[in-house]
Amino acid sequence: MTITDTPELAASMRLGYKDYGHGEAAVRALDGVNVDIARSEFTAIMGPSGSGKSTLLHTLAGLDRLSSGESTIADTTITSLNEAQITEVRRKYIGFVFQSFNLIPSLTAKENITLPLDISGTDVDPAWFDEIIGILGLKERLTHLPAELSGGQQQRVAVARALVARPEIIFADEPSGNLDSKSGSELLSFMQSAVKDFGQTIVMVTHDPTAAAYADRILFLEDGQIVDEMREPTADKVLDRMKQMGH
Repeated sequence: MTITDTPELAASMRLGYKDYGHGEAAVRALDGVNVDIARSEFTAIMGPSGSGKSTLLHTLAGLDRLSSGESTIADTTITSLNEAQITEVRRKYIGFVFQSFNLIPSLTAKENITLPLDISGTDVDPAWFDEIIGILGLKERLTHLPAELSGGQQQRVAVARALVARPEIIFADEPSGNLDSKSGSELLSFMQSAVKDFGQTIVMVTHDPTAAAYADRILFLEDGQIVDEMREPTADKVLDRMKQMGH
């Protein structure tokens, strides 16, 4: 694939503002954010509680609308689209991994994983499916219902579901938040290798310096603004930076 037929940016935001509420009760969650999300890069978003982390993730992903400003995904400006068009962009370009696994209880692991493709009427690429399942160690679990899986296994199913359609970008909100440290580090290592080996783009909100250290780049948010960024992070460097933010 040549650089010319794919933009370098998977997503971007220009002068993004987001207000909740009206008048004196209004809260400004994003305050003029400019951000570029490069393709094939693992970006973490960090900041104190109430800094706007989840709002930034949700507005970048088109799950929530900006009050003003512009955001794009895969060269498509989503700010001006209606709900049906945004849904279409999300289905085509985006994978999601949430802290709560959002699996459908009555479907097997395999059915949960292929659900986005089934909904869009797209064929599953068997080689890619097998590769993901192999790396995530889910081969023996495909016929199990979510209730028969551990938390770590359920989250791996959620990650497989996000990856199976080869989305332009994956948004992850505290993906290791409900996992024990071993399952969490396995999951984050896999997300890291999905970026390095498969060229996946991942944007992850986390409050955990250890989780953030898996990323290529960390954006630090405070009071709805990006105040800093860090490349080649380590858990210690991240912790030091968060302490300066009064976290």
